[in-house]
Amino acid sequence: MEDMIFYDRLQFAFTITFHYLFPQLTMGLSLIIVYFKWQYLRTKTEQYNDAARFFMKIFAINFTMGVVTGIPMEFQFGTNWAKFSELTGGIIGQTLAMEGTFSFFLESSFLALFIFGEKLMGQKLHLLTGFLVFLGSWASGYFILATNAWMQHPVGYEVLANGKLVLENFSALFSNPWLLPAFLHNQMASVVTSSFVVASIGAFYLLSKTEEEYGKLFLKTGVIFGLTSSLLVAFPTGDWNAKNVVKYQPAAFAAMEGIFETEEGGAEIVLIGQPNMVEKKLDNKIAVPNILSFLTYQEWDKEIKGMEEFDKEELPDNIPALYYSYHMMVGLGTIFIGVMALAAFLLWRKKLYSFAPLLWVIMFLFPFPYIANITGWYVAELGRQPYLVYGLLRTVEGISPTVSSGNTLFTLLGFVGLYMLLGLLFLLLVGKAIHAGPKPIKH
Repeated sequence: MEDMIFYDRLQFAFTITFHYLFPQLTMGLSLIIVYFKWQYLRTKTEQYNDAARFFMKIFAINFTMGVVTGIPMEFQFGTNWAKFSELTGGIIGQTLAMEGTFSFFLESSFLALFIFGEKLMGQKLHLLTGFLVFLGSWASGYFILATNAWMQHPVGYEVLANGKLVLENFSALFSNPWLLPAFLHNQMASVVTSSFVVASIGAFYLLSKTEEEYGKLFLKTGVIFGLTSSLLVAFPTGDWNAKNVVKYQPAAFAAMEGIFETEEGGAEIVLIGQPNMVEKKLDNKIAVPNILSFLTYQEWDKEIKGMEEFDKEELPDNIPALYYSYHMMVGLGTIFIGVMALAAFLLWRKKLYSFAPLLWVIMFLFPFPYIANITGWYVAELGRQPYLVYGLLRTVEGISPTVSSGNTLFTLLGFVGLYMLLGLLFLLLVGKAIHAGPKPIKH
């Protein structure tokens, strides 16, 4: 049974990790594309229109990969997690169906119109199609987050005599106190990823002395969007999310912060430390006293419960992974703010385009927002354990008893090989688009 749970979780973790490499770029990039198109209509500067077309090509490649890698996850609900689907399908089926019916078709339909219909529609309608692509991509994120928010903090449900969960209050799904903070935090994080991608392509063009005018435009846009979104990820959205975890999942919060024992007179914030699960402490820690209490409650001496206060069965089942994921996310977010703040300062001083050391940093930093986004999701999912639906349905109760661990491992290996090929194809296509550049071909 333990092997079965392990491989079921491992397969879903792998497939969703690879899948989320793509939506996190498309959601943020759709906003930047709308900005470029709006700037073109406002200024009549052709470079903005070229930029909108160029990044929509990259968007389209990402969107296609997201669709291809998203389908297997849906099938896993009916195979590896059949019991979970049977018990909760009456609730999560609502939001997942809305995502597919409304958001996906809105996004895909107007994506085709944006790519192929510019001359036919005119510039104002072209901007409208770009905005609808943006709306569809963000609506998709909203419905997915509504599903996840219900799993993190179930509301509006009724438990039937046969154990099935059904929706008692539809509006409760969308007024869930977990939803809005999680959605805003997730969307701002996706803008961070997109901003770094745009800025890194701009830095590449400047360092290679190709497409330098476009390089300046991309770099400037990426830095402005990147600094703004990096700050918003930290505050207020990140702070809002953390306070939700304190309120609704206090055991997860203690594990995230590495608080083994309740500290009287205020809790310290740990900057560096390694969880020692044998001695129930943090090794080699560097911490600042009372800061965590102040950030959480705005009171220096407020008590925050340690993991000792909770039953072992209620604690997350992989505390080190949760702790490290959380600190990687926060640490990378801090670095993003610092790098983008410095870049914005040099941009203001008109020195950024010629300051090669920072251009190299920005160019090579683009994979790290992907890592920060993925570890952020790990925090949410590892923190919810040992539950699939927090407080209602344990993970062990949601697996399919008819799918063996051997079958799951076999298909996992297949996914690894297939996704490796898809990843190489994606890099090849995006690299080809970047090499071709944003300048339109003259016929």
